[in-house]
Order: sequence, then C-alpha cells, then structure tokens
Amino acid sequence: MIRNDFAFPFRIAPGSSQAAQAGYQDHVEQMIRQVLLTDPGERVCLPDFGAGLRRLLFAPLSSALQASTQIVVMQSLNRWLGDQITVRRVSVTTAADGAPVPDGGLMVGIEYELIETRAPRSTQVQVI
Repeated sequence: MIRNDFAFPFRIAPGSSQAAQAGYQDHVEQMIRQVLLTDPGERVCLPDFGAGLRRLLFAPLSSALQASTQIVVMQSLNRWLGDQITVRRVSVTTAADGAPVPDGGLMVGIEYELIETRAPRSTQVQVI
C-alpha cells in the first residue's frame, strides 16, 4: 500500500487546489529536515521540538564540533522520529573536509532505515 501525507513546507497543489501531498519516503525525509533545522523554542506548542543545528554554525570548526553535531542529530532524530526511522549513521563534513558547502557551513549526512518498509535510505542536510 502506498501511503501519502502532507508535503512540507505546506502548500496548495496547483492542479487540485488542495493540500500538496508527498509519498511516504519523501515525507519522512521532509520530517528529518524539519527536526534538524528547527530551533528549540521556535514552535509555540512544542517548545522542545528541533535540533537547532543553525546554532552550531557560530562554533569554531573542529573535530569537537563535528562530534557534538553527530550527537545532537542522533538524539533529536531518535526523540522525534524514533517511531518512523532507525538512524544507522550520521556524518558531518565541512568545506575544509571537501563538502560542497560555503565556508562556515556544515553538511550532515544521515543513513537510516524506514521502520514501516525496512527500506534503507540516506539524505543530506546542508546547514548554512
């Protein structure tokens, strides 16, 4: 059974004038981006929601920043999406490591498995 859900960011589909939809795999990837790029306190009804990765951009680029970013990503995804995905691996790279991001930015790679379908997936989130 193919499952659809609301697309993020929320928008109206031009052809149907209804809420745009995304397939299950795309929807989960959109939720990952929401969790990682939302700052705690940004959502009024869920003040603890989010990983707040943009706050890490002001820290000096170092191996400690990369390690702490991996921990923040793992904890946030397990907390907010633990019933949707199993995180297998998180990698963090910078422009100094050869990642295609502007200086000071981070590229976060996430390898995960969809719990519902057991399908392995991966995504990258650029934080600038």
